[in-house]
Amino acid sequence: MNVWTRRVVIGTAAVSMALSVAACGKAGDGGKSGGDGKTIGLLLPENKTTRYETFDRPLITKKIEALCGDCQVKYNNADQDTQNQKKQFDALITQGVKVIILDPVDYKATKSWVNQAAKKGVKVVAYDRLAEGNISAYVSYDNEKIGRLQGQALVKALGDKAKDSNVVMINGSPTDPNAPFFKRGAHSVLDKQVKKVVYEQDIPDWSSDEANKKMAAAIDSLGKDGIQGVYSANDGMAGGIITALKQQGIKVPVGGQDSELAGLQRILTGDQAFTIYKQIQPQADTTAEIAVRLLKGDKIDSLTPTKVDSLSGEVKGIPAKLYDAQIVTKDNIEDTVVKDKVYPASRICADDAKAACEAAGIK
Repeated sequence: MNVWTRRVVIGTAAVSMALSVAACGKAGDGGKSGGDGKTIGLLLPENKTTRYETFDRPLITKKIEALCGDCQVKYNNADQDTQNQKKQFDALITQGVKVIILDPVDYKATKSWVNQAAKKGVKVVAYDRLAEGNISAYVSYDNEKIGRLQGQALVKALGDKAKDSNVVMINGSPTDPNAPFFKRGAHSVLDKQVKKVVYEQDIPDWSSDEANKKMAAAIDSLGKDGIQGVYSANDGMAGGIITALKQQGIKVPVGGQDSELAGLQRILTGDQAFTIYKQIQPQADTTAEIAVRLLKGDKIDSLTPTKVDSLSGEVKGIPAKLYDAQIVTKDNIEDTVVKDKVYPASRICADDAKAACEAAGIK
């Protein structure tokens, strides 16, 4: 994203390997060696972002179970540690797992792992974040468009004052390949529609604590009256940013992404202006279906209508499915995340958000 171009393709390993179409049993975390051709590996990058353990893992596992009754899911979370994820990936290969769903901690680091796996006939599906190397498929969102949506939502929140507004940008992790796309999309809007982006930082590991520190540094540098709005690449960091603003008595629009529960509650109480809602279930379901088809040696063309290239440009034409997202504000929480049963209204409207929910008509 940003200065990178999208490049990747499925090489010879992506079209080889016809595995047994044998019946597949119960998806779970443990036990078998994985060498029976009925095991799918699932590697997620971290748990600071609540979506992975709350939604992605159970949704993918449930869909694999529904599609392949005999299949087993071997799951691990890297806890934001690249070397830990490499050990998890290597262990799956050693155990004989033939299909791995990989959401990388550091997309650049995966190149050698993925290429070695392909040589051994192992298919790798990049999930949510594009991985380097000879992957077989990629399922995510149109991430540059998400950045544009974030920029548009912040401009709308600034209203008539947008053209005279100085904006701080707190971007995502440099090791996450999606973060530069978010940044690029947001810049394409903000650079034209606000006065100036006056302070900008990338935040390693999407750390809320680090975002809090950078926001405090921005306030120290620019003064309380020097900031009219803040772009935050996700809801977790928005929480840290809003805390820093409150400590200085500053009230300006702050946006986020991911529709995390805490972010939705901040939107209702007026502390956060918006978030971005990405429907995780379609992404998870498609990924699970691709993984099962690859395990059986079936074609995936109907599930991957788009082609993308790897970020390095070394691999081109990766089969891909990219989903759209939408802006969520106080006005449409009920028609998006509540309607789709991401969170019940009772959870969103708990504690400090109860009165705000009543005022917004959410029941």
